[in-house]
Amino acid sequence: MGVFLIWYSLSKLSFQELLSYFKSADYVYICLGVFLGFLSHLSRAYRWTFMLEPLGYKIKFGNSFMAVFATYLINYTIPRAGEVARASILTNYEGVPFEKGFGTIVAERIADVLVMILIISITLFLEFDFIYNFLVERFNPSKIIIGFLGLIILIFFFIFYIKKSNSKIAVKIKSFVNGLIEGALSIFKMKKKWPFIFHTFFIWGMYVLMFYVTTFAIPQLNNIPLGAILIAFILASFSIAATNGGIGSYPEAIVLAFLLFNLPENPSRAFGWIMWTSQTALVILFGGLSLLYLPIYNRKK
Repeated sequence: MGVFLIWYSLSKLSFQELLSYFKSADYVYICLGVFLGFLSHLSRAYRWTFMLEPLGYKIKFGNSFMAVFATYLINYTIPRAGEVARASILTNYEGVPFEKGFGTIVAERIADVLVMILIISITLFLEFDFIYNFLVERFNPSKIIIGFLGLIILIFFFIFYIKKSNSKIAVKIKSFVNGLIEGALSIFKMKKKWPFIFHTFFIWGMYVLMFYVTTFAIPQLNNIPLGAILIAFILASFSIAATNGGIGSYPEAIVLAFLLFNLPENPSRAFGWIMWTSQTALVILFGGLSLLYLPIYNRKK
């Protein structure tokens, strides 16, 4: 899918034209965006130490930092393999049992999902009229309402079935959901819950800010509405799960969002590539150095 989307993107914007956007871009804003992204990764590494302390493990910040960057890099190869590698790094160099380290990563992701839901909710609130009019123009309103009600009814019956059923699948689903809820609630039980919550909001604040700041690198995209920034950020975030690290899908997700606000297509696609390339370069640089330096940093062990 990533290869196909790269081909599709370059069929819409030639490589030479894309290169011209890279050459004319304002690298002050690109570097500032990369720096903000770096701060978010630093904060994520520091936040992870809060989750391991209640388990009785005080890990080195250096190992946490390198494990986080190694995670991002490895996820470009096999999706979600980075999370497994991250827990394995702690097992190898800090003696943290794999299942405990992986459990903290799952709980961490739950916190991230909650913040993402909050960002989506804020976007829906701020851009309700725009989103509503967009859906009404393109779809039959009665079908949207019927479809929404049908989805709610299906979810209700699914939950009812899972609660009453004692089948192996139902038991596993209930156990999984209970584990997720317990992991999410454990955040509020930790001693350093407020620093954890602060860093969680800081991480996502830096994500949004780096996205916004980098738009100034393309002169044709000045005065972008806040709604366009938020919707593009949300779609781009989901695109990272669609292909490895958002390869090919990231720029096209941004184009899709910006076109809703009648922003020029080619500069939007160029911005998507500049944004993805700059952040990917950061991950490759520090992720690669982390994998190389981890054994040296922990040579005594």
